[in-house]
Amino acid sequence: MPSITRRRPRNPDGRAAVEARVLAATERLLQQGVRFTDLGVQRIAAEAGVARSTFYTHFRDKSELLMRLAGTMRETSFDRIREWDPSGPGDQLESLTEVFADVIRIYRTYAPVLAAISEVAAYDEVVREYWAAGLGQFVARTAAVLVAEQRAGRIPASLDTAAASQLIVLGGDRFLAHHVATAPAEREADAAAARELARIWWYGAYRRPA
Repeated sequence: MPSITRRRPRNPDGRAAVEARVLAATERLLQQGVRFTDLGVQRIAAEAGVARSTFYTHFRDKSELLMRLAGTMRETSFDRIREWDPSGPGDQLESLTEVFADVIRIYRTYAPVLAAISEVAAYDEVVREYWAAGLGQFVARTAAVLVAEQRAGRIPASLDTAAASQLIVLGGDRFLAHHVATAPAEREADAAAARELARIWWYGAYRRPA
């Protein structure tokens, strides 16, 4: 996958400010219901108050722009889950439920970006591989935690940690995306989704009965 890393700018503060304006402008347009495929660079630049040429100074193309937006959402949600420790003190099932409630709030905040990723990944291999790579990293991290729990005797040796980590991470991601896209933004519905997903993770993998 092509790198989206660029050379360090001479004026990093000014560059960051322009990029933030472009990212915020794109989010606003997506929130207004504009499909990302129909969103031209000229319109994004105009919304951000910059020249079209300035856009290309900061972003290689629209795919890079979308990956930057998605990266913020992905890291924010993944970081929240990484904070959870299945072997920590207290009721860790309740703690995991709270984690997923926070993740649902993050997904709802970035719902237009998530929809754009699904839309563009269908035809853009770079975006598709970028999103898949992020999920792959989280699958690997989850598998490592499950192995550690298994070695500590808190998970049965019969659990296939590789398959289980793919199931709960990839399945959980698709469930959350579908929930945010189709379920009304109601506290009760989101709480039920967080509770059931947490129980699937907890009883299905982290504390599966022997």
